[in-house]
Amino acid sequence: MADYSAPHVWSRRIVFVLLVVAIIFFHLIPLDTVPRRWAPPDLILAFAFAWVMRRPDYVPALSLALMMLMADLLFQRPPGLMALLVVLGAEYLKSRVYAPGDSSFVVEWIAVAAVMVAIAVLNRLTLTLLLVPMPPLSPTVIQMVLTIAVYPLVVFVSQTVMGVRKPTPSDAGAIGGRA
Repeated sequence: MADYSAPHVWSRRIVFVLLVVAIIFFHLIPLDTVPRRWAPPDLILAFAFAWVMRRPDYVPALSLALMMLMADLLFQRPPGLMALLVVLGAEYLKSRVYAPGDSSFVVEWIAVAAVMVAIAVLNRLTLTLLLVPMPPLSPTVIQMVLTIAVYPLVVFVSQTVMGVRKPTPSDAGAIGGRA
């Protein structure tokens, strides 16, 4: 049986914050000075959704909002827009989290992909309505597709390396959930 005490949950929350900070750090390091024609996958979004689908208590909305706001500021995106969309998407996915074993990974992947597409579309639509200069469409689409494609790998790393797994029925009973 896993340990789901308050210190354990808080330590996982700190691990999530450190993971996001590390992703931002490596994204900002100037390894290549030539502009790319494609955008890398949004690993912050992928890890956030993978953790939300496995253990929603490890990624509270306030923590996710602050991390995404920090990413907005450091990546020079309109402050708060992506943070708001990601928090809304994460809260929608949290509402879809059912008892352990209720759905397959394919259903989860489709739900996460649909939320990622909705975030990308709403982001572009909002920027268009507010007449904010936007990056070209092709890197945005490439980033969205790569993020959806890398999601199973992110889930695998989250489960095997970081130990973020969906609780089993016995664990759910131990933490006060449905048994």
